[in-house]
Amino acid sequence: MKWPWVLIALLCTPVAQAANYASRDDVRQFIDEMVERHGMDQAALAKLFRATPHLPRVIKAIMPPSDPGIRSWRAYRARFVEPKRIAAGHRFMQAHADKLAEAEARFGVPGEIIAAIIGVETIYGRHTGRFATFAALTTLAFDYPPRAALFRRELEELLLLAREERRSPLDYRGSYAGALGLPQFLPSSLRRHGKDFDGDGRVDLSASIADAIGSVGNFLAAHGWEKDAPIAIAVTVGGDNIQALVDDGILPKRSPREWTAAGTSLTRVGAGDTAIAGTGDDFPNRPAALIDLVSPNAATEYRVGYGNFFVITRYNRSSFYAAAVMDLAAELRQSQ
Repeated sequence: MKWPWVLIALLCTPVAQAANYASRDDVRQFIDEMVERHGMDQAALAKLFRATPHLPRVIKAIMPPSDPGIRSWRAYRARFVEPKRIAAGHRFMQAHADKLAEAEARFGVPGEIIAAIIGVETIYGRHTGRFATFAALTTLAFDYPPRAALFRRELEELLLLAREERRSPLDYRGSYAGALGLPQFLPSSLRRHGKDFDGDGRVDLSASIADAIGSVGNFLAAHGWEKDAPIAIAVTVGGDNIQALVDDGILPKRSPREWTAAGTSLTRVGAGDTAIAGTGDDFPNRPAALIDLVSPNAATEYRVGYGNFFVITRYNRSSFYAAAVMDLAAELRQSQ
């Protein structure tokens, strides 16, 4: 008997594997917790997990590379601050100027920062992910021990989100890590910070650009964004305590005036952050952190990062990410 070619292809493709998660003790314990904590239906949850495949691609995607190499700010920046994304961002800002202005007025976050985040995350909705979110989170929650606790919380949040939205948990599609929609919110962020910004009575981060804009603004505001406050300033740095300042972390603690009093020299590079343009104050007297942006075989770039820079790192906990968002926003601002 000859096997149909389609069946052979399916058997040979390591995209999904039968797992029968419902038979596992750790999954049964999770189901019991959902029943006790949230009054969920035990039989319905067991049925969901029985039908959920293990996704090897998810594990492969999230694992750090065996040879991580050397981090490069220049290579990272080139991925996100490049002509196609800038052009798409200009079009996005022009098409949605009213909603961006509304979000800026409501949350205090500049429209170009909101647009830059959506651009970095998904190129304005072009790449939102096609993974089945329930299967991806289940795979990570029970088969990826390094971050199992995080993904079990997100799996719980997805179940709650689906119940609130009266949808099946199997309906959601997103990134390999469970992030959803244009701004790539995890289920917990969507439940806490998602905004119905188009007034249709529901939050839809996949189909409603207005909701995506409002939700990003709301997220940043909830994490401490200050209206009209500085983000970061590109600088050259001198002195003996540069590494000590870098090692102090990205949380703003001491003002640049304190750094210079201790012997660190700072020279501003370029026009910098428009949040302080025209104030006559090169380095506002408020807590900051010294951010190093390292590239191999190139001089390290530095920025004086203020509170709003730190807030962007709450979206993605990387100084490279926050600096790329800031730089893309600077390019988009030129379209206004």
